[in-house]
Amino acid sequence: MSTTKDHRIVEAIIFGSNEPVNESDLKEKISNDSNITNLLNDLKKLYEERGINLIKTGDRWSFRTSTDLSQDLIILKKQKRKLSRAAIEVLSIIAYHQPITRAEIENIRGVQTGRGSIDILIEVGWIKPKGRRNTPGRPVTWATTDNFLDHFSLEKISDLPGLEELKASGFMEKRSAISTITDLVKDNFEEIVDHTDDENNNLDDFISSNN
Repeated sequence: MSTTKDHRIVEAIIFGSNEPVNESDLKEKISNDSNITNLLNDLKKLYEERGINLIKTGDRWSFRTSTDLSQDLIILKKQKRKLSRAAIEVLSIIAYHQPITRAEIENIRGVQTGRGSIDILIEVGWIKPKGRRNTPGRPVTWATTDNFLDHFSLEKISDLPGLEELKASGFMEKRSAISTITDLVKDNFEEIVDHTDDENNNLDDFISSNN
């Protein structure tokens, strides 16, 4: 790859930012003759075999430690509380069915959903109100956030494991989908799952462990 000034500008902006940078913002900083998509793909390829990688989440870009080095970089691992089974079920349902109302979540789970599960997911920045359903009462719908994509290194929500297979089979419409969805999330994102039934895990402990 032949490095140009625009490559260096894009690299410097992303490296110096505390947050993932929007592709549109990067485009404003380069010359009109350059293609931002090509520049980013060049840099992504350049960093593929390095200790840090250039990662795309949604339409934002950031440098992240290479996932295969994570265990080698642990100096002090804090004891942390993880998401309860109830919270991971709620997160799973929202991720795979979004946008979805609380009543629809409860219908899939088959039990009432305590406010604590939704609150903790809001606090850690993984879900957000998406709008209101055009039905009586206009209930709020919930969806995942860019922070959710960023935390799990997903470029887009369709990259969730098993999503296309579940849709193709029609399984997304069945109440029993909850067990399959939860298992998929647990198998792929084991680090966030607390195998207890306590829906009211200590929120401050969980948030501080993810900062």
